[in-house]
Amino acid sequence: MSRSLYLSLAVLSLIWGGSFFFIKILLRNFDPWSIAFLRITFGLLAVVLVIALSRQRIRLQGLPWFPLLVVGLFNTVIPWGLIGFSETRLTSSMASILNATTPLWSTVIGMLLFQGKPTRNHWLGIGIGFFGLLVLLDVNPATIVSVDPTGLLCMLAAAIFYGFSSHYSKRHFSELSVYEISFGTLFAGAVASGLLTLLFGDFSVQPLVSWTNGLAFLGLGAFGSGIAFVLFFHLVQKGSPELATMVTYLVPGTAIVWGALLLNEPVTWNLLIGLVLILSGVYVSNQTGSILPRKHLHSSKAK
Repeated sequence: MSRSLYLSLAVLSLIWGGSFFFIKILLRNFDPWSIAFLRITFGLLAVVLVIALSRQRIRLQGLPWFPLLVVGLFNTVIPWGLIGFSETRLTSSMASILNATTPLWSTVIGMLLFQGKPTRNHWLGIGIGFFGLLVLLDVNPATIVSVDPTGLLCMLAAAIFYGFSSHYSKRHFSELSVYEISFGTLFAGAVASGLLTLLFGDFSVQPLVSWTNGLAFLGLGAFGSGIAFVLFFHLVQKGSPELATMVTYLVPGTAIVWGALLLNEPVTWNLLIGLVLILSGVYVSNQTGSILPRKHLHSSKAK
C-alpha cells in the first residue's frame, strides 16, 4: 500500500473529523433532510470548482447514471439524513463512535453480497482498530446502554449504507475517474435530496445568512463532501473499499485532536494509545488488499 494512500486517509479523517460538530450546530436551524441537501449542494459546487481549476475533463454522456444514483443515495442522501436525525437524539461523539462500525459492516457486506473472501488479517486489523476506538473514547458498558435506541439504529443503518456503497462503487466505477464519480454521485444526490427536502423537510433560506451557519456548511459541504469525496473515491479505486471505510476509525480521533487545538481540550493517555492501536489496525487489515475477488475488481474492464 503506497504512502500517498495513507496520507489521503489521514487528510480525509481530518476533514471528516469536524462533520459531526458542524451537523450539531446546524440542527439548531435546519432539519436533517435540509442539512443533507445543502451539504450535498455545497459539495457539488466544490467539486465543480476543483474540476474547473484543475482543467479535468469529465464525460456527461455515457456515464453509468443508475449506479451513480445508487451510490448518491446510499453514500450521501440516506446516511446523511439518518446521521442528522440521530444527532437529535445522540451526542456528536457517540454518533462518531457508532459511525466507526462502518469497516465491520463493509467486510460483512463484501462477504455476503459481493462474494468477498476476508482474510485473517482483515479480521485481525478490524479487531485491533475497534479495540483502539474503545480505548480512545474510553467507552464502557454504561455509555452503550444509555444510548437512545432510535438514534442508535439510525447510526448503525447509516454505517451499513456506507459499507454497501463502498463495495458497489468499487465494482461499477473502475473505469471512471474520481472526478467523474464525485460529480456524478453528488449531482444525483443533490437531485434526490432536493426532492426529499421538498416532500419531508422544512427548508428555509433565512438561516443561511448567518455567518455561523454559512461557515458550518462551507466546512461540512465544500470540504466535508466535495474535496472529501475526491479523496474517498481515490482510496476506493487505488486502495480498497475496506481501506476507504477505515477512515471512520480515525474520525473520532481527529475530532478529539481538533478539540485539543481549537478548544484547548486535554490530550489524555487513552487518546495517544487509542490512535496508535487504530493506525496499527488500519495497517494490518490492508496488508492483503481488498476482500473482493480479483474478477470483480476488473469486471468492467472485461466487458
